[in-house]
Amino acid sequence: MNLSLRKSIVLYLTVFTVLALFLSSVTAYLCSHRIEAIRDSYPVRGERYYLTNEKGEQLGEGTFISKSRVPLSKEDERRIAVLEFLIVGAAPVYSALCIFAAAMLFYSGKLKRPLQELREASEKISRNDLELVVAYDSADELGQLCGSFEAMRSALAENFAKMWRQIEDRKQLNAVFAHELRTPLTVLKGYDEILENSPELQTRNMAVTMGKHIGRLEHYVEGMSRSRRLEDMQPEYRINLPHELLDSIRESGDMECKAYGKELKFQSRISEHGLLVDKDWILQVCNNLLSNAIRYADKVITISVMEREDGILLQVMDDGSGFSAKGLEKAVNPYYTEEKGNDGHFGLGLSICKMLCERHGGCLKVENHTTGARVTAFFGVKKTLPKVS
Repeated sequence: MNLSLRKSIVLYLTVFTVLALFLSSVTAYLCSHRIEAIRDSYPVRGERYYLTNEKGEQLGEGTFISKSRVPLSKEDERRIAVLEFLIVGAAPVYSALCIFAAAMLFYSGKLKRPLQELREASEKISRNDLELVVAYDSADELGQLCGSFEAMRSALAENFAKMWRQIEDRKQLNAVFAHELRTPLTVLKGYDEILENSPELQTRNMAVTMGKHIGRLEHYVEGMSRSRRLEDMQPEYRINLPHELLDSIRESGDMECKAYGKELKFQSRISEHGLLVDKDWILQVCNNLLSNAIRYADKVITISVMEREDGILLQVMDDGSGFSAKGLEKAVNPYYTEEKGNDGHFGLGLSICKMLCERHGGCLKVENHTTGARVTAFFGVKKTLPKVS
Protein backbone atom coordinates (compact mmCIF):
# COMPACT_ATOMS: atom_id res chain seq x y z
CA MET A 1 0.00 0.00 0.00
CA ASN A 2 1.16 3.51 -0.80
CA LEU A 3 -0.72 5.08 2.11
CA SER A 4 1.07 7.59 4.30
CA LEU A 5 2.41 6.43 7.65
CA ARG A 6 -0.35 8.29 9.50
CA LYS A 7 -3.14 6.74 7.41
CA SER A 8 -1.53 3.32 7.63
CA ILE A 9 -1.33 3.30 11.43
CA VAL A 10 -4.95 4.53 11.67
CA LEU A 11 -6.04 1.76 9.31
CA TYR A 12 -4.17 -0.93 11.23
CA LEU A 13 -5.55 0.26 14.59
CA THR A 14 -9.11 0.48 13.25
CA VAL A 15 -9.06 -3.02 11.78
CA PHE A 16 -7.57 -4.60 14.88
CA THR A 17 -9.85 -2.64 17.23
CA VAL A 18 -12.87 -4.03 15.37
CA LEU A 19 -11.30 -7.48 15.56
CA ALA A 20 -10.78 -7.10 19.33
CA LEU A 21 -14.43 -6.06 19.83
CA PHE A 22 -15.64 -8.99 17.73
CA LEU A 23 -13.51 -11.51 19.61
CA SER A 24 -14.60 -10.05 22.97
CA SER A 25 -18.28 -10.32 21.99
CA VAL A 26 -17.91 -13.89 20.77
CA THR A 27 -16.02 -14.87 23.92
CA ALA A 28 -18.65 -13.24 26.18
CA TYR A 29 -21.50 -14.97 24.30
CA LEU A 30 -19.88 -18.40 24.47
CA CYS A 31 -19.00 -18.05 28.15
CA SER A 32 -22.51 -16.84 29.06
CA HIS A 33 -24.05 -19.71 27.11
CA ARG A 34 -21.84 -22.19 28.91
CA ILE A 35 -22.68 -20.73 32.34
CA GLU A 36 -26.37 -21.00 31.56
CA ALA A 37 -25.94 -24.63 30.47
CA ILE A 38 -24.17 -25.50 33.70
CA ARG A 39 -26.90 -23.90 35.80
CA ASP A 40 -29.67 -25.60 33.81
CA SER A 41 -28.14 -29.00 34.48
CA TYR A 42 -29.19 -28.71 38.13
CA PRO A 43 -32.92 -29.30 39.02
CA VAL A 44 -34.96 -26.71 40.87
CA ARG A 45 -36.42 -27.62 44.29
CA GLY A 46 -40.01 -26.60 45.01
CA GLU A 47 -43.69 -27.73 45.60
CA ARG A 48 -46.55 -28.40 43.19
CA TYR A 49 -50.09 -27.32 44.09
CA TYR A 50 -53.26 -28.79 42.55
CA LEU A 51 -56.90 -27.71 42.36
CA THR A 52 -59.49 -30.33 43.31
CA ASN A 53 -63.30 -30.57 43.19
CA GLU A 54 -65.65 -31.38 46.06
CA LYS A 55 -64.98 -35.04 45.57
CA GLY A 56 -61.21 -34.51 45.96
CA GLU A 57 -60.41 -35.15 42.33
CA GLN A 58 -57.34 -33.34 40.80
CA LEU A 59 -58.08 -30.68 38.27
CA GLY A 60 -55.35 -29.99 35.66
CA GLU A 61 -51.61 -30.33 36.00
CA GLY A 62 -51.31 -28.06 38.94
CA THR A 63 -48.81 -25.23 39.58
CA PHE A 64 -45.14 -25.70 40.53
CA ILE A 65 -43.72 -23.10 42.88
CA SER A 66 -39.91 -23.27 43.12
CA LYS A 67 -38.12 -22.41 46.32
CA SER A 68 -34.40 -22.77 45.34
CA ARG A 69 -32.02 -24.55 42.98
CA VAL A 70 -30.01 -27.52 43.92
CA PRO A 71 -26.55 -26.24 45.13
CA LEU A 72 -23.76 -26.32 42.52
CA SER A 73 -20.81 -28.60 42.97
CA LYS A 74 -17.43 -27.10 43.84
CA GLU A 75 -16.08 -27.97 40.41
CA ASP A 76 -18.96 -26.26 38.60
CA GLU A 77 -18.59 -23.21 40.83
CA ARG A 78 -14.94 -22.96 39.78
CA ARG A 79 -15.93 -23.37 36.13
CA ILE A 80 -18.48 -20.59 36.36
CA ALA A 81 -15.96 -18.31 38.15
CA VAL A 82 -13.43 -18.89 35.37
CA LEU A 83 -16.03 -18.22 32.69
CA GLU A 84 -17.15 -15.01 34.40
CA PHE A 85 -13.50 -13.90 34.65
CA LEU A 86 -13.08 -14.58 30.93
CA ILE A 87 -16.11 -12.42 30.17
CA VAL A 88 -14.62 -9.51 32.15
CA GLY A 89 -10.99 -9.97 31.04
CA ALA A 90 -11.53 -10.81 27.39
CA ALA A 91 -11.85 -7.20 26.23
CA PRO A 92 -8.56 -5.84 27.67
CA VAL A 93 -6.62 -8.99 26.70
CA TYR A 94 -7.88 -8.98 23.13
CA SER A 95 -7.29 -5.23 22.91
CA ALA A 96 -3.68 -5.56 24.05
CA LEU A 97 -3.00 -8.47 21.69
CA CYS A 98 -4.57 -6.70 18.75
CA ILE A 99 -2.66 -3.47 19.41
CA PHE A 100 0.58 -5.47 19.60
CA ALA A 101 -0.29 -7.30 16.37
CA ALA A 102 -1.13 -3.98 14.67
CA ALA A 103 2.20 -2.50 15.78
CA MET A 104 4.16 -5.54 14.55
CA LEU A 105 2.40 -5.60 11.20
CA PHE A 106 2.87 -1.84 10.82
CA TYR A 107 6.59 -2.20 11.59
CA SER A 108 7.12 -5.16 9.27
CA GLY A 109 5.01 -3.70 6.49
CA LYS A 110 5.96 -0.02 6.60
CA LEU A 111 9.14 0.47 8.66
CA LYS A 112 11.40 -2.59 8.60
CA ARG A 113 12.57 -2.56 4.99
CA PRO A 114 13.17 1.20 4.57
CA LEU A 115 14.98 1.40 7.92
CA GLN A 116 17.16 -1.54 6.92
CA GLU A 117 17.91 0.10 3.57
CA LEU A 118 18.86 3.37 5.27
CA ARG A 119 20.98 1.63 7.92
CA GLU A 120 22.93 -0.40 5.36
CA ALA A 121 23.42 2.64 3.15
CA SER A 122 24.64 4.82 6.04
CA GLU A 123 27.10 2.12 7.15
CA LYS A 124 28.51 1.81 3.63
CA ILE A 125 28.74 5.59 3.23
CA SER A 126 30.64 5.80 6.52
CA ARG A 127 33.16 3.37 4.95
CA ASN A 128 33.35 5.54 1.80
CA ASP A 129 31.49 2.86 -0.16
CA LEU A 130 29.05 4.77 -2.36
CA GLU A 131 28.07 1.92 -4.70
CA LEU A 132 24.97 0.72 -2.80
CA VAL A 133 21.71 2.00 -4.30
CA VAL A 134 18.87 2.77 -1.86
CA ALA A 135 15.96 1.03 -3.61
CA TYR A 136 12.64 1.49 -1.80
CA ASP A 137 9.75 2.44 -4.07
CA SER A 138 6.92 3.81 -1.96
CA ALA A 139 4.92 7.02 -1.81
CA ASP A 140 4.88 7.27 1.99
CA GLU A 141 7.15 9.46 4.11
CA LEU A 142 9.88 6.84 4.45
CA GLY A 143 9.81 6.24 0.71
CA GLN A 144 10.36 9.95 0.18
CA LEU A 145 13.16 9.89 2.77
CA CYS A 146 14.82 6.96 0.99
CA GLY A 147 14.52 8.84 -2.28
CA SER A 148 16.19 11.90 -0.76
CA PHE A 149 18.89 9.68 0.76
CA GLU A 150 19.52 8.06 -2.62
CA ALA A 151 19.79 11.49 -4.25
CA MET A 152 22.31 12.51 -1.58
CA ARG A 153 24.29 9.28 -2.07
CA SER A 154 24.34 9.77 -5.81
CA ALA A 155 25.54 13.37 -5.41
CA LEU A 156 28.21 12.26 -2.94
CA ALA A 157 29.39 9.53 -5.32
CA GLU A 158 29.59 12.00 -8.17
CA ASN A 159 31.42 14.61 -6.09
CA PHE A 160 33.74 11.97 -4.66
CA ALA A 161 34.62 10.72 -8.14
CA LYS A 162 35.16 14.29 -9.31
CA MET A 163 37.33 15.08 -6.30
CA TRP A 164 39.35 11.89 -6.84
CA ARG A 165 39.95 12.82 -10.47
CA GLN A 166 41.07 16.27 -9.38
CA ILE A 167 43.47 14.77 -6.82
CA GLU A 168 44.92 12.43 -9.42
CA ASP A 169 45.22 15.28 -11.91
CA ARG A 170 46.98 17.38 -9.28
CA LYS A 171 49.37 14.55 -8.47
CA GLN A 172 50.23 14.11 -12.13
CA LEU A 173 50.60 17.85 -12.63
CA ASN A 174 52.91 18.16 -9.62
CA ALA A 175 54.95 15.19 -10.80
CA VAL A 176 55.31 16.65 -14.30
CA PHE A 177 56.05 20.10 -12.91
CA ALA A 178 58.73 18.80 -10.54
CA HIS A 179 60.28 16.64 -13.25
CA GLU A 180 60.34 19.38 -15.86
CA LEU A 181 61.95 21.86 -13.46
CA ARG A 182 64.90 19.63 -12.64
CA THR A 183 66.65 19.98 -16.01
CA PRO A 184 66.58 23.80 -16.28
CA LEU A 185 67.56 24.08 -12.60
CA THR A 186 70.55 21.83 -13.22
CA VAL A 187 71.58 23.99 -16.18
CA LEU A 188 71.13 27.20 -14.17
CA LYS A 189 73.11 25.74 -11.29
CA GLY A 190 75.97 24.93 -13.65
CA TYR A 191 76.03 28.45 -15.07
CA ASP A 192 75.85 29.87 -11.54
CA GLU A 193 78.92 27.88 -10.48
CA ILE A 194 80.80 29.28 -13.47
CA LEU A 195 79.74 32.84 -12.64
CA GLU A 196 80.85 32.42 -9.03
CA ASN A 197 84.42 32.04 -10.33
CA SER A 198 84.21 35.28 -12.35
CA PRO A 199 87.01 37.82 -11.71
CA GLU A 200 84.43 40.60 -11.38
CA LEU A 201 83.13 41.15 -7.84
CA GLN A 202 79.69 42.31 -8.96
CA THR A 203 79.24 39.20 -11.09
CA ARG A 204 80.26 36.95 -8.20
CA ASN A 205 77.79 38.71 -5.87
CA MET A 206 75.01 38.27 -8.42
CA ALA A 207 75.97 34.59 -8.78
CA VAL A 208 75.73 34.10 -5.00
CA THR A 209 72.26 35.68 -4.93
CA MET A 210 71.16 33.63 -7.92
CA GLY A 211 72.52 30.48 -6.25
CA LYS A 212 70.34 31.12 -3.19
CA HIS A 213 67.25 31.41 -5.38
CA ILE A 214 68.19 28.27 -7.31
CA GLY A 215 68.60 26.46 -3.98
CA ARG A 216 65.13 27.59 -2.92
CA LEU A 217 63.65 26.27 -6.16
CA GLU A 218 65.46 22.95 -5.74
CA HIS A 219 64.09 22.71 -2.21
CA TYR A 220 60.61 23.47 -3.54
CA VAL A 221 60.85 20.78 -6.23
CA GLU A 222 62.12 18.25 -3.70
CA GLY A 223 59.25 19.11 -1.35
CA MET A 224 56.70 18.57 -4.12
CA SER A 225 58.21 15.21 -5.05
CA ARG A 226 58.38 14.14 -1.42
CA SER A 227 54.77 15.12 -0.76
CA ARG A 228 53.64 13.15 -3.82
CA ARG A 229 55.55 10.07 -2.69
CA LEU A 230 54.10 10.24 0.82
CA GLU A 231 50.53 10.29 -0.52
CA ASP A 232 51.10 6.80 -1.93
CA MET A 233 52.86 5.38 1.15
CA GLN A 234 51.40 3.33 4.00
CA PRO A 235 52.91 2.95 7.49
CA GLU A 236 54.95 -0.18 8.16
CA TYR A 237 53.97 -1.29 11.65
CA ARG A 238 56.69 -3.03 13.64
CA ILE A 239 57.11 -3.74 17.34
CA ASN A 240 59.42 -1.09 18.83
CA LEU A 241 60.79 -0.91 22.36
CA PRO A 242 59.83 2.39 24.03
CA HIS A 243 63.36 3.23 25.19
CA GLU A 244 64.71 2.83 21.64
CA LEU A 245 62.10 5.23 20.28
CA LEU A 246 62.73 7.75 23.07
CA ASP A 247 66.51 7.54 22.63
CA SER A 248 66.19 8.22 18.91
CA ILE A 249 63.95 11.25 19.51
CA ARG A 250 66.23 12.61 22.25
CA GLU A 251 69.43 12.14 20.21
CA SER A 252 67.93 13.82 17.15
CA GLY A 253 66.66 16.71 19.27
CA ASP A 254 69.98 17.21 21.04
CA MET A 255 71.89 17.29 17.77
CA GLU A 256 69.55 19.78 16.08
CA CYS A 257 69.28 22.11 19.08
CA LYS A 258 73.04 22.20 19.68
CA ALA A 259 73.65 23.01 16.02
CA TYR A 260 71.42 26.10 16.32
CA GLY A 261 72.30 27.10 19.88
CA LYS A 262 68.95 26.16 21.45
CA GLU A 263 68.29 24.45 24.77
CA LEU A 264 66.32 21.19 24.63
CA LYS A 265 64.02 19.98 27.41
CA PHE A 266 62.84 16.41 27.03
CA GLN A 267 59.92 14.84 28.89
CA SER A 268 58.45 11.34 28.58
CA ARG A 269 55.78 9.26 30.25
CA ILE A 270 55.52 5.91 28.54
CA SER A 271 55.27 2.26 29.62
CA GLU A 272 57.85 -0.43 28.93
CA HIS A 273 55.78 -2.74 26.75
CA GLY A 274 56.41 -2.92 23.00
CA LEU A 275 54.69 -0.45 20.69
CA LEU A 276 53.30 -1.50 17.31
CA VAL A 277 54.09 1.66 15.31
CA ASP A 278 56.08 2.93 12.33
CA LYS A 279 59.14 4.31 14.08
CA ASP A 280 60.50 6.02 10.95
CA TRP A 281 57.28 7.99 10.47
CA ILE A 282 57.27 9.14 14.10
CA LEU A 283 60.90 10.26 13.85
CA GLN A 284 60.21 12.03 10.56
CA VAL A 285 57.31 13.96 12.08
CA CYS A 286 59.41 14.77 15.16
CA ASN A 287 62.28 16.07 13.02
CA ASN A 288 59.94 18.24 10.94
CA LEU A 289 58.28 19.69 14.06
CA LEU A 290 61.68 20.23 15.66
CA SER A 291 63.03 22.05 12.60
CA ASN A 292 59.96 24.25 12.58
CA ALA A 293 60.32 25.02 16.31
CA ILE A 294 64.03 25.86 15.96
CA ARG A 295 63.24 28.53 13.38
CA TYR A 296 60.87 30.34 15.75
CA ALA A 297 62.20 29.55 19.26
CA ASP A 298 64.07 32.19 21.25
CA LYS A 299 66.05 29.89 23.53
CA VAL A 300 64.20 26.76 24.68
CA ILE A 301 62.45 23.89 22.89
CA THR A 302 60.49 21.25 24.80
CA ILE A 303 59.70 17.76 23.46
CA SER A 304 57.13 15.63 25.32
CA VAL A 305 56.30 12.00 24.53
CA MET A 306 53.31 10.48 26.33
CA GLU A 307 51.44 7.23 25.93
CA ARG A 308 47.68 7.11 25.64
CA GLU A 309 45.41 4.08 25.68
CA ASP A 310 45.04 4.12 21.90
CA GLY A 311 48.24 5.81 20.76
CA ILE A 312 51.30 7.99 21.32
CA LEU A 313 51.21 11.75 21.88
CA LEU A 314 54.20 13.77 20.68
CA GLN A 315 54.34 17.49 21.58
CA VAL A 316 56.94 20.01 20.44
CA MET A 317 56.83 23.46 22.09
CA ASP A 318 58.95 26.58 21.65
CA ASP A 319 59.28 29.88 23.54
CA GLY A 320 58.81 32.07 20.48
CA SER A 321 56.00 34.43 19.57
CA GLY A 322 53.58 31.61 18.70
CA PHE A 323 51.20 31.27 15.77
CA SER A 324 49.24 34.22 14.45
CA ALA A 325 45.46 33.97 14.20
CA LYS A 326 45.77 33.17 10.50
CA GLY A 327 48.58 30.72 11.20
CA LEU A 328 46.45 28.75 13.67
CA GLU A 329 43.88 28.31 10.93
CA LYS A 330 46.13 27.59 7.95
CA ALA A 331 49.47 26.38 9.35
CA VAL A 332 48.91 22.79 8.19
CA ASN A 333 47.90 23.81 4.65
CA PRO A 334 50.46 23.00 1.94
CA TYR A 335 52.78 25.89 0.99
CA TYR A 336 51.51 28.16 3.76
CA THR A 337 54.17 30.20 5.57
CA GLU A 338 54.03 33.36 7.64
CA GLU A 339 57.51 34.42 6.62
CA LYS A 340 57.94 36.88 3.79
CA GLY A 341 61.69 36.50 3.46
CA ASN A 342 63.48 34.25 1.02
CA ASP A 343 64.72 31.67 3.49
CA GLY A 344 63.98 28.64 1.34
CA HIS A 345 60.98 27.61 3.44
CA PHE A 346 57.85 26.69 1.47
CA GLY A 347 55.45 25.65 4.23
CA LEU A 348 55.42 21.92 3.49
CA GLY A 349 56.69 20.66 6.88
CA LEU A 350 53.46 20.79 8.90
CA SER A 351 51.43 19.65 5.90
CA ILE A 352 53.60 16.55 5.56
CA CYS A 353 53.38 15.95 9.33
CA LYS A 354 49.60 16.12 9.18
CA MET A 355 49.55 13.64 6.30
CA LEU A 356 51.81 11.19 8.13
CA CYS A 357 49.81 11.43 11.38
CA GLU A 358 46.51 10.79 9.62
CA ARG A 359 47.96 7.85 7.68
CA HIS A 360 49.13 6.49 11.03
CA GLY A 361 45.61 6.64 12.47
CA GLY A 362 46.10 9.95 14.30
CA CYS A 363 45.95 13.69 13.83
CA LEU A 364 47.95 16.92 14.12
CA LYS A 365 46.97 19.96 16.19
CA VAL A 366 48.59 23.40 16.27
CA GLU A 367 47.97 25.88 19.10
CA ASN A 368 49.57 28.54 21.26
CA HIS A 369 50.48 28.11 24.92
CA THR A 370 51.60 30.59 27.55
CA THR A 371 55.14 31.06 26.22
CA GLY A 372 54.96 30.24 22.52
CA ALA A 373 53.70 27.71 19.99
CA ARG A 374 52.80 24.07 20.57
CA VAL A 375 52.25 21.37 17.95
CA THR A 376 50.75 18.05 19.06
CA ALA A 377 51.08 14.95 16.89
CA PHE A 378 49.02 11.87 17.74
CA PHE A 379 49.85 8.43 16.31
CA GLY A 380 47.42 5.54 16.60
CA VAL A 381 48.93 2.32 17.94
CA LYS A 382 47.93 -0.97 16.33
CA LYS A 383 46.84 -3.75 18.68
CA THR A 384 47.83 -6.47 16.20
CA LEU A 385 49.97 -6.55 13.11
CA PRO A 386 47.98 -5.78 9.92
CA LYS A 387 47.52 -8.62 7.46
CA VAL A 388 49.89 -8.68 4.53
CA SER A 389 47.98 -8.98 1.27
